Amino acid sequence: MTYPIRLASIANLLGWTLVALGLGSSTLPAAPISVEIQPVALNPERPEQLTVGKLLYRGGLVISSSTAEFGGLSALGVSADGDRMVALTDRGRRFASRLVYDEIGNLAGLRRTTLDTMANIDGTPLMAKSDSDIESMSPGVEGEIIVAFERRHRIWRYLPGRIKPEPLTHPAELSHLPPNNGIEGLALLNDGRLFAITEGPTGLPTTLAWASGLENWSTMTYALKGGFRPTGAATLAKGDVLVLERRFTLRDGVAGRIRRINSTDIVPGEHLNPDLVAEFRDPVAVDNFEGIAVRQGPRGETLIYIVSDNNFNPLQRTILMMFELAR
Repeated sequence: MTYPIRLASIANLLGWTLVALGLGSSTLPAAPISVEIQPVALNPERPEQLTVGKLLYRGGLVISSSTAEFGGLSALGVSADGDRMVALTDRGRRFASRLVYDEIGNLAGLRRTTLDTMANIDGTPLMAKSDSDIESMSPGVEGEIIVAFERRHRIWRYLPGRIKPEPLTHPAELSHLPPNNGIEGLALLNDGRLFAITEGPTGLPTTLAWASGLENWSTMTYALKGGFRPTGAATLAKGDVLVLERRFTLRDGVAGRIRRINSTDIVPGEHLNPDLVAEFRDPVAVDNFEGIAVRQGPRGETLIYIVSDNNFNPLQRTILMMFELAR
């Protein structure tokens, strides 16, 4: 089954509809989960710093929980009104929450947090690591969410009100990629196509990207620079795509950045070389950022959310941050 070119609704493009955020696709009723929240400054060494690159900081949280299954947040979605978020994990779990803002609209907390399990093709819970390694998700044109997996590479869509997902035909090249080099970024373009981008191999100058079509996927290449590799993607209201990237070295530790692809460049055979929006590195708060979502705020401003995957490692953190994109 291919994912055809279709016109997407503006509600889907600016964030999950409330139906899609309900996700109707978990195998068990969502169970409440207790989390601890701590505010995080953009730069803990200089709390007065509020900008990085072309971004204005609008609040952030360090999220922790004593629940063993919490963590590994690899994909992020935020509703168009900013009220709800969903993050999927590389163990096949779904973490959902209401978002809390302060009196000037900055991200300030979470409430009504839940954790449950995504469904396999047969309706049973995703359990084995080889089957449950979710790395990216996107809204779909029918209110569904579309999920890409690593290890056993595949793309599934979860329709509203249905537990069992439907498989989508994926790019042919995906089947030949190493288990840990699959689709890390997935976004719905303004014309209804899906855009997918792989993490890519270490040390090479490019990685693969695709856009879906009526019959097959068209292939592009994506420029890798400075040791950074893609981990997420999201579409802006006017059609450009933001790509979240990360880098880790023993010498410099972890770093992240956001780059912007011009919508007109997403054509078959193109070599994508996006512009830099912002880069996150010490002393700016940074961790293993893997999920990104965007929406428009009440003034028409572009709000960007990013979340980190703590790899279930006590030395790493789950950080949720919100930024406003400079016009």
